[in-house]
Amino acid sequence: MESPVASSYQLGYVVVSYLIAVLGSMVALSSATRIRQRDGSIHIGNTIAGGIALGGIGVWSMHFIGMMALRLDVASSYSMVETGISLVAAIVAVSLALGFVAKAPERLGRLAFAGFLLGMGVVVMHYLGMYGMKINGYIKWDYTIIGISAVIAVVAATAALWLAFNTVGMVLRTAAAAVMGIAVCAMHYTGMQAAEFICTTPDRGVAPRGFGYLHLTDLPNVVAFGAMTFAALIVVYLVYQETSDDVEDMPRALKAR
Repeated sequence: MESPVASSYQLGYVVVSYLIAVLGSMVALSSATRIRQRDGSIHIGNTIAGGIALGGIGVWSMHFIGMMALRLDVASSYSMVETGISLVAAIVAVSLALGFVAKAPERLGRLAFAGFLLGMGVVVMHYLGMYGMKINGYIKWDYTIIGISAVIAVVAATAALWLAFNTVGMVLRTAAAAVMGIAVCAMHYTGMQAAEFICTTPDRGVAPRGFGYLHLTDLPNVVAFGAMTFAALIVVYLVYQETSDDVEDMPRALKAR
């Protein structure tokens, strides 16, 4: 017997999801300023660092913390296959978009194309992550709202890319990260409104089980570990880059004297 599943949101997790989106955006903005090198070439390491920061932390981690905010009247689990692929999709989309724009940040055509690419990457990540969510039933989709969420994703992605290459100083970057966090959350929670969960079994307390399935109660540990690991690695990498740049600039400074 099919029946709709009641849902609600825990405000605390919603706030945390926003803060995670802001954190990822802040780190990504710091990485973006280092993508284009003095000779005009693209620094692959910094591009990937920005992709991991915004795609892995700002989008992917935010998504699953947002999913923890969702309270359903039915047990759920997550397939690690779709969850893992959604992470890769987010990182690749952001990295490609950042690298493409960094070549010529002043060109609006590049910005628009990269914004579309990044926005579609976020959409793929979101709905692939949703496909990885398993309940004893199915999800009924409102395709109009899906379309709206896709438009929000593209607009938000384009704005994020513009901010990434047009903000200087800690105050502006913090403000830009706050705006980017709002944009990421807007896409996610709009997309969630497209989903209606339908239960097809009277036993709502048992989550689907299978190889590679992760129970909802284990999700916070996985996401927290992933986000903190990503953040730590990127910070260490950026510090290393800063030190390397200082060492490279030292001979020039000595000659100038």
